[in-house]
Amino acid sequence: MKSALNDYQGADTNTILLVILAILLPPVAVLVHQGELNSKFWIALLLTLLFYLPGLIYALLVIFGNNYKK
Repeated sequence: MKSALNDYQGADTNTILLVILAILLPPVAVLVHQGELNSKFWIALLLTLLFYLPGLIYALLVIFGNNYKK
């Protein structure tokens, strides 16, 4: 029970840090979340270069979209 609680708290901390990173640098947050240079990173980079807000929204969707898939 204690280890499950610690894992849960760690996940919240990681998510909060990823959200802060996504606000500052959306493509870097996607890269850290995915752990590799994949198409999601390039999409986030392109959207951020075109205009900041779409890149931010996409990064948040990537971060929160994968947290709930098991």
